Amino acid sequence: MGIITILWEKWREFRRDFVRITLAAMIAPAMYLIVFGWGIRTEMNGQPYLYFLIPGVVALTTMNGSFNAIAQNLNVQRLYEKAFDQVIISPTPLWQFVAGQILAGGLRGLYAGGIVLLLTLPAKTGLTFNLLSLVVLFLNGAVFAALGVVISFLARSHADVPRFSNYFIMPMAYLCNTFFSSDTIPHGLREFIAALPLSQASRMVRAIAYGQPAGLWGIGVLLAYLAVLGAAGLWFVYKKKNL
Repeated sequence: MGIITILWEKWREFRRDFVRITLAAMIAPAMYLIVFGWGIRTEMNGQPYLYFLIPGVVALTTMNGSFNAIAQNLNVQRLYEKAFDQVIISPTPLWQFVAGQILAGGLRGLYAGGIVLLLTLPAKTGLTFNLLSLVVLFLNGAVFAALGVVISFLARSHADVPRFSNYFIMPMAYLCNTFFSSDTIPHGLREFIAALPLSQASRMVRAIAYGQPAGLWGIGVLLAYLAVLGAAGLWFVYKKKNL
């Protein structure tokens, strides 16, 4: 019941801020598609660059949507509203609180990615996005929602969350096989970037979109990230660290 309670809270928040959330999910991806996809006329692997761009933008949008939905709100609730104190004294198991946050963040990211797919429908690219694509996008969102939980507890002020985003989230958005292939990055750095969760999500979603084998071992990589970050979030909650 604790997980359902958290999901219900996030659903009410989503309904309350539906227009703001939807516009926020649309504007940045739309600019990426217009500037890089339609504004820059080039090809990637013999295909229009837009075909390469769309899967990457969908993946990074799930990352941004999930991370921001959890990290910002949970940080404000913990530091300023002191709402987390009520969670601690409530009968809700704390693991259910964390699981609910991660699930809600994954769904928020999936919604944001779906908005991007709707924006690209008029382009009639013929790219394939199926149930497996949605699974990958949800897992990607869940990973970054779990990261958002961890960062919300590490942050000592409201400014720490956007600072972390600038240091880590933004570089991943540009480097992790989204706007250009990571194959062009020098060895050493290339392998490190390829191991990051957004790189795995972008690679799999793009392969599915092209009708190629997705290399489903990437799902195992995402699940490993989810397990580690989820465990870290649970550790912070149960130890009540930085409260």
